[in-house]
Amino acid sequence: MVGNDNWINSYLDAILDAGKSAVGGDRPSLLLRERGHFSPARYFVEEVITGYDETDLYKTWLRANAMRSPQERNTRLENMTWRIWNLARKKKELEKEEACRLLKRHPETEKTRIDATADMSEDLFEGEKGEDAGDPSVAYGDSTTGVSPKTSSVDKLYIVLISLHGLVRGENMELGRDSDTGGQVKYVVEFAKALSSSPGVYRVDLLTRQILAPNFDRSYGEPAEMLVSTTFKNSKQEKGENSGGYIIRIPFGPRDMYLTKERLWPFIQEFVDGALSHIVRMSKTIGEEIGCGHPVWPAVIHGHYASAGIAATLLSGALNLPMAFTGHFLGKDKLEGLLKQGRQSREEINMTYKIMRRIEAEELSLDASEIVIASTRQEIEEQWNLYDGFEVILARKLRARVKRGANCYGRYMPRMVIIPPGVEFGHIIHDFDIDGEEENHGPASEDPPIWSQIMRFFTNPRKPMILAVARPYPEKNITTLVKAFGECRPLRELANLTLIMGNREAISKMHNTSASVLTSVLTLIDEYDLYGQVAYPKHHKHSEVPDIYCLATRTKGAFVNVAYFEQFGVTLIEAAMNGLPVIATKNGAPVEIHQVLNNGLLVDPHDQNAIADALYKLLSEKQLWSRCRENGLKNIHQFSWPEHCKNHLSRILTLGMRSPAVGSEEERSKAPISGRKHIIVISVDSVNKENLVRIIRNAIEAAHTENTPASTGFVLSTSLTISEICSLLVSVGMHPAGFDAFICNSGSSIYYPSYSGNTPSNSKVTHVIDRNHQSHIEYRWGGEGLRKYLVKWATSVVERKGRIERQMIFEDSEHSSTYCLAFKVVNPNHELRKLMRIQSLRCNALYNHSATRLSVTPIHASRSQAIRYLFVRWGIELPNIVVMVGESGDSDYEELLGGLHRTIILKGDFNIAANRIHTVRRYPLQDVVALDSSNIIEVQGCTTEDIKSALRQIGVPTQ
Repeated sequence: MVGNDNWINSYLDAILDAGKSAVGGDRPSLLLRERGHFSPARYFVEEVITGYDETDLYKTWLRANAMRSPQERNTRLENMTWRIWNLARKKKELEKEEACRLLKRHPETEKTRIDATADMSEDLFEGEKGEDAGDPSVAYGDSTTGVSPKTSSVDKLYIVLISLHGLVRGENMELGRDSDTGGQVKYVVEFAKALSSSPGVYRVDLLTRQILAPNFDRSYGEPAEMLVSTTFKNSKQEKGENSGGYIIRIPFGPRDMYLTKERLWPFIQEFVDGALSHIVRMSKTIGEEIGCGHPVWPAVIHGHYASAGIAATLLSGALNLPMAFTGHFLGKDKLEGLLKQGRQSREEINMTYKIMRRIEAEELSLDASEIVIASTRQEIEEQWNLYDGFEVILARKLRARVKRGANCYGRYMPRMVIIPPGVEFGHIIHDFDIDGEEENHGPASEDPPIWSQIMRFFTNPRKPMILAVARPYPEKNITTLVKAFGECRPLRELANLTLIMGNREAISKMHNTSASVLTSVLTLIDEYDLYGQVAYPKHHKHSEVPDIYCLATRTKGAFVNVAYFEQFGVTLIEAAMNGLPVIATKNGAPVEIHQVLNNGLLVDPHDQNAIADALYKLLSEKQLWSRCRENGLKNIHQFSWPEHCKNHLSRILTLGMRSPAVGSEEERSKAPISGRKHIIVISVDSVNKENLVRIIRNAIEAAHTENTPASTGFVLSTSLTISEICSLLVSVGMHPAGFDAFICNSGSSIYYPSYSGNTPSNSKVTHVIDRNHQSHIEYRWGGEGLRKYLVKWATSVVERKGRIERQMIFEDSEHSSTYCLAFKVVNPNHELRKLMRIQSLRCNALYNHSATRLSVTPIHASRSQAIRYLFVRWGIELPNIVVMVGESGDSDYEELLGGLHRTIILKGDFNIAANRIHTVRRYPLQDVVALDSSNIIEVQGCTTEDIKSALRQIGVPTQ
């Protein structure tokens, strides 16, 4: 429409006035009007491109400006206007929906938490309720701030760290190459280096993924890499005292493909099996090296991030070893932030980030961890407190009970420990006089090459340099920093701006989100005409980062981090170490880092005027700059790696000593199960008893060979009790002694047949329970106290129809055992696990028998974990195990599909629909299982020939 410019201007102006909450509040409108006439172009660049991250709108804007015809240009502008309006409307609708959902859910959750706390209060001694009420260390764990950790004798510790995603190597880390290779990768590598050089530590293994993908350096495919530490250069380790630190790369997932962290979930169990083999082998090797004659098991298995957390959970359960967890950036916090932005619905967020699987992994990590490492108090009180499995007040009450030796009946909160992150002091911090000239008492040295790569951008490279080191993500808030710099003329005249935004080849090859942010930055540079004042180099090496900090210090500049929320803040510590004052976000870790260092100013990341004012103040007041620099250098030792490792080790030494039950050579030689070449585990839950018997008969017949009749063994894995199994087999004329083991009660019990005669055909057969397995799974088990709570809970679960109430869950003592509490269920309740966690009860809740029965077992008990136990105790190789399942099964069905073992899925109309069971899962099956894996074979039917065909495909000999 010709002449529509005024209408478009007025329409956009009305959006700013009437829909401020949807497009950024009062500030943008005010700033725009202060400059004079309202500009659609400026509005679009600042509020749509940088706010909504919509690359296609930006391209539309470029095409509109390229139009020579005013009519075509105005038509495109009108179309863009409507699209902007739709974005704002969508955001408001999503915000409204989320607010309604939270309003409905919040009172129910809070009531449950209040009830849990009140219930616990009833058990406290008189006067205990107020004990240590103001002490944060009692409230949720231990803080290392201002506290000298306990020292204890440490002797040859073996420590396992896990970090699965990104590109992990010891030298020349490619930080910023992608969204997964950033601060966490740097942290875990440097932590492993420093920890391996700590006194008393014999070996540290950092387990990660082996990557053999094209276009990635071959170093990521090396199975092992020794780490060279510079942290303890002056410490002298005698020969044989220390084996060192290593990156161990475990192959899992597609061998020739690099996977982002969101795509790793289906392959976690495959990693666990590979890591399990490595740890068992390495523990024996260390025992031989130090001459103790028995395996040296890890003192702790420490997971970093949610995916490594679930891996550490499974490994600690399979090996009966203590677990520690560091969340780094938590899923619930990310989910809340994304929902507040209003760009995506909950379903869209889950599809993109697999966020529900991530949150459940974090909850499971809370269930299994003995200690959780946090970097700040805020992380504990505001982030972890969002989770069902942790609550500050209840944690205080439980710790008070533990302190006086009272029984908590299975109620447990992991100990939250605040340990600030460490940094590497491996290079020299330059000294400067008051005028900013470097003190130089020796021959002049050449400037680092990266300096020229940065200074070539500047018209006047001698001006103070404002430095930002952040990947180009919306949450890093780089565009607000550029706007703050561009709109403050005094700041522009005083300083230059350097943006280190990772490494890139071409914007067109970057991830859409990163490309959009970077495009926005370049657009703003052009809009404010900042050429000659802003540097944004495409490449830098990890080893050059200290030189970049040094350049900023040399020019008497400042480091700035204005992320909307900063979880860790390592860059702030690195800046202080290099004598560089900082301007940092007031949201997150920087608040507590600032309390220690006092080397800069904190700002509201949403207030660009405040950012500009703080930068100008710090750079223009020499005395303030010098004082901040001196404070940072004086206090930085509190964030050193030696201090970090000392605090970490002092916590590890408080963990209880546990170890796996490994069968001796004599025991293994006598156990039939350890002599088998192949083990077939029959774990078909989605069929009735008649079809289960038919499948068992056919499987035994298919695997039987005349030449090597003893080469293949059989294990029956089920939710049934041992008495139910024996009754079923005997009723159809099958002998229970034909099986090597029975995994019963949803993995909470393992039995072996024992007979008095010389052959399995002897009619006198008993079944012996594996007591060592019980020691593996009894961690945090509530026993009778848990049973009483669940019986009480069951009476409260009712269905109301008018004035009539009907109880939905009933205790089933007939099918219960010591480590499996059984209940009859009318309808499955997907909130049960949530309610248990809120009550601080750590256990599994599994639905079986087509969701008519509920089994509550210890957190480390499951049918898949029982298979790993058989590997640890009897040495059965996991790739030689075949697991037969149906098309669906009990609510732990998904765990049986992944791992190094082979899986045969029997498909057909003999399967019973079990949709009710799987409604308790909060994420799709494909988020956690790679159904196209070569380890999974599907067969249509369950006849002897069907099973024979499947067994041949996976290399099991048949007749």
